[in-house]
Order: sequence, then structure tokens, then C-alpha cells
Amino acid sequence: MTAANMITILRLMLVPVVVYCMLTMQWHLAFAGFLVAGVSDAVDGFVARRFNQRSKLGGYLDPMADKLLLVSVFVVLGFMDKLPLWLVITMVSRDALIVCAVLLSSVMAIPVEIKPLMVSKANTAAQIVLAAVVLAELAFTADFGPIRPALIILSALLTVASAGAYLVAWSRHMSKHGEGGPDAG
Repeated sequence: MTAANMITILRLMLVPVVVYCMLTMQWHLAFAGFLVAGVSDAVDGFVARRFNQRSKLGGYLDPMADKLLLVSVFVVLGFMDKLPLWLVITMVSRDALIVCAVLLSSVMAIPVEIKPLMVSKANTAAQIVLAAVVLAELAFTADFGPIRPALIILSALLTVASAGAYLVAWSRHMSKHGEGGPDAG
């Protein structure tokens, strides 16, 4: 097990801690945990590149840790009425759509390789910033004015655009293999 993978596993273990802190309204700790997770993401990436510790396991663990943290934070913030539920549902639905498409492709023996698209990277960045802003506002009883509403709209638009881009890529992949043509279904 590489050092980079160990850092990623520690980040995975941090998710329930952040969620617990949010549920018990320990906003300073939740914000700090979220920041530590973000820094550890950068550190494990640096370690993997710098010390040639890239691995297949790390290729799966790293995005899984990122997604688990973001989805968990968004769901809790949504149910605590700190983020609109429609945004949380949109985000979770996009992720579920992607997972279902990958699973279906695999079950049909037409596995699809999901490569992060630029719109997806922008989406993730907007969601991270939104989560950090909301947690910071709660931790420090601050109000960043129009920043939160702007980030909500940006995250929603990028989530929908990312879902559409992945759906198009998946449809093309399936069509190339004789699934999804005009006579399909």
C-alpha cells in the first residue's frame, strides 16, 4: 500500500467525522475537517506524482473519497436546509446516473472508461467552493452576500451540463457497440 493511498484512506475515514460534526452543529470542526480533506487530496496527488506512487487502487480510491465527502456534505446541508434540496437532488442524481451507466455497460460486457471531462472538473470545483463557503458561513457566522446564491446557480448549471456531457459520451460508446441505435430498446 502506497503512502498516497494511505492518505486517501485517511480522507475516507474523515468523512463520517465531518458529517458527525455537521449533524451536531460543530461547524468549526466540520469546516476544519473539510479543509483537512481538501489539503489531503492535494497532498496525496503530489505524493503519487512526485514519488511515482500512482496505482490502480489509488485511481479508484481518490475520486471515491472526493465524491463521498462532497455528496455527504451536500446531503447533510440539504436536509439541514442550508442548501436547496433541488440542488442536492440534482447533484446526487447526476452521480447516480453516471454510476448506473458504468454498471450497465459492464453488465452488458461493453465496459466504458469514464474520463473526467473539463465540465466535470469545473463542476467539482464549483461544488467544493460552494460547500466550503456554506461551512465557513456557518462556522464563522459570516455572510458572503451574493456569493452563495451565485455558486448555487453555477453548481446547478455545471451539474446538468456535466450529466449531459457524460450521457452523450456514454450513448456514443454504446452506439459504437451496436447498443443504442435506432432499433434498440
